[in-house]
Amino acid sequence: MNSDISEGKWHQLKGKIKEEWNELTNDEIEASEGRAEQLAGHIQERYGLARDAAKKRIRELADAI
Repeated sequence: MNSDISEGKWHQLKGKIKEEWNELTNDEIEASEGRAEQLAGHIQERYGLARDAAKKRIRELADAI
């Protein structure tokens, strides 16, 4: 998957992201605007998860939609 998540998928994915990483604020999620790299950075900062692991999990969630 491209690092940019399609707009339609992004709207569906936001809910999954909030379920998975409930400590992320809506502002952090919205600020990433579907860019997996930026979202992974927020997850890395908030949870201490490796960026590659966060990107992998984001891809898994997106692929499940």
